[in-house]
Amino acid sequence: MLTRKINVAQAQARDSRELLRREWLVTNGLGGYASGTLSGMISRRYHGLLVAALPAPLGRVVMLNHLAEWLDLPDGRRLQMGGEEPASATEGPVEHYVREFRLENGLPCWRYEAEGVVIEKRLVLVHGQNTVFITYELLSAQESVRLEVRPSVHFRRHEAEVSDPLQEDYMLTIQSGRYVVSTAEPYPPLHLCLHADSATFLYEGGRIREIEHLVEGERGYPARGSLWSPGCFLVELRPGSTATLVASAEPWNQVLALDPRSAADSEGERRQRLIAAAHPSARQGVAAELVLAADQFIIRPAGRVEDTARARAAGDDVRTVIAGYHWFTDWGRDTMISLEGLTLSTGRQTEAGWILRTFAQYIRDGLIPNYFPDGASAGLYHTADATLWFFHAIDRYLEASGDRITLQLLLPRLADIADHHLRGTLFGIGVDPADGLLRQGAEGYQLTWMDAKVGDWVVTPRRGKAVEINALWYNALRLLEGWLRSEQGDEAARPYADHACKARESFNQRFWSDELGFLFDVVDGETGNDAACRPNQVLAISLRHPILDEARWSAVLDKVSAELLTPMGLRSLSRQHPDYKSRYFGDLRSRDAAYHQGTVWAWLIGPFIDAWLKVHPDDRQGARRWLEGLTSHLSQACVGSISEVFDAEEPFTARGCIAQAWSVAEVLRCWVKTAEAQDGPAS
Repeated sequence: MLTRKINVAQAQARDSRELLRREWLVTNGLGGYASGTLSGMISRRYHGLLVAALPAPLGRVVMLNHLAEWLDLPDGRRLQMGGEEPASATEGPVEHYVREFRLENGLPCWRYEAEGVVIEKRLVLVHGQNTVFITYELLSAQESVRLEVRPSVHFRRHEAEVSDPLQEDYMLTIQSGRYVVSTAEPYPPLHLCLHADSATFLYEGGRIREIEHLVEGERGYPARGSLWSPGCFLVELRPGSTATLVASAEPWNQVLALDPRSAADSEGERRQRLIAAAHPSARQGVAAELVLAADQFIIRPAGRVEDTARARAAGDDVRTVIAGYHWFTDWGRDTMISLEGLTLSTGRQTEAGWILRTFAQYIRDGLIPNYFPDGASAGLYHTADATLWFFHAIDRYLEASGDRITLQLLLPRLADIADHHLRGTLFGIGVDPADGLLRQGAEGYQLTWMDAKVGDWVVTPRRGKAVEINALWYNALRLLEGWLRSEQGDEAARPYADHACKARESFNQRFWSDELGFLFDVVDGETGNDAACRPNQVLAISLRHPILDEARWSAVLDKVSAELLTPMGLRSLSRQHPDYKSRYFGDLRSRDAAYHQGTVWAWLIGPFIDAWLKVHPDDRQGARRWLEGLTSHLSQACVGSISEVFDAEEPFTARGCIAQAWSVAEVLRCWVKTAEAQDGPAS
């Protein structure tokens, strides 16, 4: 069994707020999840024991926000097991008795110790359901202890502010050991039941309490909110017995279909199968943990019923990728960058095909969607690079699967995408006939991956001809040329080969700067050529078909290594630039001002390692060392996963989403790619 253990007592001794900074995450394969801090406090609007993924227009909804857990000792004393929310940000957390936190095959387990009493708590989400099982077990030798478990709720969309008022008509219905918390539409009821040898429910008529969500306050959002509780479960725990609270947004027949043991065993077996299916070099240790982390992002979107119907009619199923937890949905760019690490390194080629064919259904005007808003079925298309990454993902999929049928199905659409780009399409995306380079830009839009925007302020507009957009465009043309030649012959491939040759010649003439010794980030921009040293230039080397002349690879790689490389990935801007920001913190405007202006991005370690191995093809062991900081991070912010971004200077504090798809995917992919030096040849 894979076990990652956190000694809570030691961590808290170093820093009393450590248990608020470290979080956990479990997902259900639908986009729903459970998440919180190691202490049991809920510090974010997104925290909850059950955040259900519901059909559009609801999206993800917090259904079970919190459990307060109290222990009544035989001598009459009453102790709180986990940390309770403070009434204010200045009050600080209440004392808790969590002594150890573990992930066992990616599933959380807490060990509580108080006055000789030892209790363990485990949490399981049912895959493909909005149902959570929370199990308590007495491990010490007392004859019995009484445990009080108080559920609290505030039904709301998970991105809604915690200050939103409670619904006024919460009610509890009890019938034959089944408890239903309900409120006004559109929210479904929350079904609760308790599996225990000896338990009662104490109904208290509904109690409201206010709590402070500390992280929300730090991020500049309303932090004070209310929770409603119908009462509490009183459980007599005896050695060798367990008590399990089940909470679900599903109908009763689904809630009762699995008992606690079956639910835990089924999920455990599923996770073992995931590890067994992965690349041989990813079946143990850190890499196997990343395989389980990767699984968190691959979902069957619960809200897109029509997509599922269409896919199944064609013998497929729908899969997509959640870009990051807690607040991202599925993004085209992130999905295509992540595809290889999440699905191909993990032996999930069938699902990779489903993902690609799902996105192909959404091609409009030569573009795939930028993202799907939570609770919506239609995508938004304002992106210049997601569609070009689509070509890259298809290439990686074909190499792993040999699936020529999918290529034949997609090839007319891929040619149509290229033709739209050559003619010009939405948002100013189109090829400049003068030099064959791809330009993009529309007022008020941020079309590259550096997409921060606050109100009307586009922080890094990068309008013009961006370096990575043209690297991706050239790569897409060369891939399309090869596919057309293999399927339709030289005549079909020749026009795209000609466009590729023109783009490559112009790129090397226009992007390389002898004076700088590296590549412009944008040429023909709003203020001319942008000489900012950014990581985007690495893609001119890293892709299957590099657009940059090989003679200049070393110079670019040396510059990126010197200016941008950190143990946690690449900085988004050189420290020498006047717009450089060393920390990503504060309110939304402050954070977005730093998002791509120095902040370190973990996913960029993937293209960097690809480029490194092109320049140093025999140095797999050297490339592996660039992953050490990120694999060590697995015990930090979200235990068992990798954060979205990090501060640009030591100690490289984790920021942004606590678990990000392309961060996990690129580290796992590169682990497999560099496996030869450590684990034997990578197939």
